[in-house]
Amino acid sequence: MSQGIDPRTGEPVGPEVPDSSAEGVSEAVARAQECAQWLADLPHTRRAGLLRALATALREDESALVRLADAETGLGEPRLTGELARTAAQLDMFADVLDDGAFCEAVIDHADPRAVPPHTDLRRVLAPLGPVAVFAASNFPFAFSVAGGDTASALAAGCPVVVKAHPSHPGLSVRIAELLADALAGAGAPRGVLAVVHGHEAGELLVTDPRITAVGFTGSTRGGRALFDLACSRPDPIPFYGELGSINPVVVTEAALERRGDEIAAGLAGSFTLGAGQFCTKPGAVFVPAGRGFGDQVAEAVSAAEAAPLLNARIRDGYVTGVAALGDVPGVKTLLSARGGAGYCVRPAVLAVDAQVFTEQADVLAEECFGPCTLIVEYAGADELAAALAVLPGSLTGSLHAEPTEPGAAGLLAALRRRVGRVIFNGWPTGVAVTWSQHHGGPWPSTTVPLHTSVGATAVRRFLRPVTYQDVPGELLPAALREDNPLGIPRRVDGVLIGGRSQG
Repeated sequence: MSQGIDPRTGEPVGPEVPDSSAEGVSEAVARAQECAQWLADLPHTRRAGLLRALATALREDESALVRLADAETGLGEPRLTGELARTAAQLDMFADVLDDGAFCEAVIDHADPRAVPPHTDLRRVLAPLGPVAVFAASNFPFAFSVAGGDTASALAAGCPVVVKAHPSHPGLSVRIAELLADALAGAGAPRGVLAVVHGHEAGELLVTDPRITAVGFTGSTRGGRALFDLACSRPDPIPFYGELGSINPVVVTEAALERRGDEIAAGLAGSFTLGAGQFCTKPGAVFVPAGRGFGDQVAEAVSAAEAAPLLNARIRDGYVTGVAALGDVPGVKTLLSARGGAGYCVRPAVLAVDAQVFTEQADVLAEECFGPCTLIVEYAGADELAAALAVLPGSLTGSLHAEPTEPGAAGLLAALRRRVGRVIFNGWPTGVAVTWSQHHGGPWPSTTVPLHTSVGATAVRRFLRPVTYQDVPGELLPAALREDNPLGIPRRVDGVLIGGRSQG
């Protein structure tokens, strides 16, 4: 059973939600498989219509959904209202991706006996994988949950989805599943395009079901690694797109600290405590010049912060344990200790250490501590900073606060780029825009497959695979590869990129 809990009080919310049985999980996957070809063959514009119908359903029930989400997560109605708007906009964006059509990467090489070597007619396109399993995240009950980015991008790719609901917001998951099922049925989709299952065992059953072709996951490194290993150990291994742990390093140079130290300290205070530190992009390790009192300044900025709720007891306990583990490392100073409150509420923690100790103890100090905690790492010079950056694990983001004309700025950006998926200059990583250019991924352990993103238009690429058609008659080709380009999409023909509807 899953039970919603108000993290502000620790009291139950709503009715218990039963775990899905093995038979129930199998039936959901079977229905997904039954409608997989229907969804794959659905014209792009009609598939886009399904996504827009889902966005509309969320917007029309906004008030009730936000209230329910707040009761189960304690994230606050203003934050959740914005997150629901983002989730609906993300569905609309993937509908735009479908209307554009370039996502399928259609390529045509006409037969050419004069080529070296000669070749016959070859046509390549990206095709849907089939049924996809999606694991909802706790910290974004809309944007990374039942109707979130993994679901939206998989549906856009033409793949039916079975979502494993997160136990931190079971009632919300049930309600959104009902809304989306009604919206899909109203748009003409068969039952099975989107389903939701509940319970820990359901997740393992999904990953090991031979009819599931890929997995999208957002969560802890420990849980993600266990499922990743299951996906890889199948008789037929499948892609596992996991977003796991990330410390999101920040580097502050001497010149930046001289010119705007107060502004940087205030910005960090706001960023690492945003949403009670429960963002996957929270800055967890901040490298600053030694002897400037920056850590004390940050601790002072958040010392009066009220206790804020973490999402569940497991996250609360992990935060308390994680802060204690950091503070127990010899050489680490606790500038502001973590304190508890009612329910699962906690206060921010700020710790500090010199760069040499960080480098020597990176196996502990470079671990993600999920919650409102940050570690200030003081470096005495460029060599100490370089050594510390070299031992960083992979992260989703890396931020540099510097002056554009500083001689070392380019080198620091390059050092961060080697370890992260998104590099930020004079800004903060919390907040992930949903755009065509966004990349939300990075080297292990931030993600299992650093080639792909879980946010942005190219997230759809995870659930597609290339197929080449050789000498296939025109009437048997997918619409994207037919000579007359009935979809009006951009294509590369005989090496030349030809635009879609606007260029013919």
